[in-house]
Amino acid sequence: MTQFNLLGISGSLRAASFNRQLIREAARLMENATYTEADLDFPLYNGDVEDASGVPAAVQTLADQIAAADGVVISTPEYNQSFSGVLKNALDWVSRTDGAPWKGKPVAIVSAAAGHAGGARA
Repeated sequence: MTQFNLLGISGSLRAASFNRQLIREAARLMENATYTEADLDFPLYNGDVEDASGVPAAVQTLADQIAAADGVVISTPEYNQSFSGVLKNALDWVSRTDGAPWKGKPVAIVSAAAGHAGGARA
């Protein structure tokens, strides 16, 4: 059977976050999957930084991981009735990379949150 490359992206930087646990559980349930977990701990997007230094290496790594994945699962907490700033920053940075890493990429979006809506608004 063909190996499936799954990339997990957590919109929370906390090591023990429920959203990180959720993407790990999704990976565990995938048979024959190689799982990679993205690291979103990079600087806030700043056009001046991009102009002076280019796209940070950590951002390019994420874009390359997205391009190489057969599928991506994103889990984000709900912050103020939206997705997290960490995830928004990562999406903004990746949009500045060359190529089109998201093109034709299947993506599942899930959320875990303590509020009454359970992350539905994220």
